[in-house]
Amino acid sequence: MKNIDWKRKLTSRKFWAAVVGFVTPTMLAFGVSDSVVTQVAGIIMAGATCIAYIIGEGLVDSNRTDNTESEDENNG
Repeated sequence: MKNIDWKRKLTSRKFWAAVVGFVTPTMLAFGVSDSVVTQVAGIIMAGATCIAYIIGEGLVDSNRTDNTESEDENNG
């Protein structure tokens, strides 16, 4: 069985759209009001945006550090 690449999953808009697509009808099935469902969907998407940004910036910083270290080794 393959390992799941969680960084890629958590930064995927398709993944978060699928989460919202599952959560909202489930909430409606349990009788939650439309306004609450809308708020929850907004919170999920806002959280997904923050997660994607944090992971993306972390990857950029990691690559920047790796490139700086490689240049230092080549120059030293």
